[in-house]
Amino acid sequence: MKILKQLSKRKIVDDVILVPIGDTSLKLKGLITLNETGEFLWDRLPDAKDAAELADALAAEYEVDLKDALADVESFLSGLRELAII
Repeated sequence: MKILKQLSKRKIVDDVILVPIGDTSLKLKGLITLNETGEFLWDRLPDAKDAAELADALAAEYEVDLKDALADVESFLSGLRELAII
């Protein structure tokens, strides 16, 4: 999937945040915090073909039902689309 390049992932103590850089900082006006599964999905976004592929990876990693994993992935992607990150 294509993601906005002007975001830098940073780990600060136990928090994982996406920091907008360049022109993106003017649009987003803030940081984006990722939880553990959000970070897992974020790290796989560039190589993922679609939501189903991400859901398969999420279900395997966290041993959750594929249907639940797909719902979580769709919610995550929807939030990123809302912010014009993907």
